[in-house]
Amino acid sequence: MKQVICSTVFPLLCILLLFLSVEAQTCSPSGKIKGKTPPPGQCNQENDSDCCKDGKWYTTYKCSPPVSSQTKATLTLNSFERDGDGGAPSECDNQYHSDDDPVVALSTGWYSNGKRCLKYINIHGNGKSVRAKIVDECDSTMGCDSDHDYQPPCPNNIVDGSKAVWKALGVPENDWGGMDIYWSDTD
Repeated sequence: MKQVICSTVFPLLCILLLFLSVEAQTCSPSGKIKGKTPPPGQCNQENDSDCCKDGKWYTTYKCSPPVSSQTKATLTLNSFERDGDGGAPSECDNQYHSDDDPVVALSTGWYSNGKRCLKYINIHGNGKSVRAKIVDECDSTMGCDSDHDYQPPCPNNIVDGSKAVWKALGVPENDWGGMDIYWSDTD
């Protein structure tokens, strides 16, 4: 009888420990910031970008979900050009980038204090894939100020891609904006 219980309980205990280990790797919010109404004309809504709303609380993150060979993310649309909705020049090289180049910004945790700067990732979505250069951070820790074009903080699971990324994935232009994807490091 003892042997039956042990042979049944041990595998269940292993599964429970594995589940708890995976749960421990999740990314929890680090705080909240209170939105302010942007000054007139100061929030660029190109690509349907959101502007902060006065009094609304926005969740912030210092982390992102763990990176794997198929990291699940949400692809969003961003312009990296001067006067685009990305705001300032890219963090990695202090330059603007053409929307015709496959470039991305990663949420703060994945950006990893610039450790992924100017490296490439593979993005898989819509049955296709594209190789894109990381040029910027999609800030998950701050927002609703002039440095962030009066936009809310990024969620912690964002790959913010240029128009070239969306085109390479074959997504019809009227469907651009938000799409579930998988990505992986190439270097």
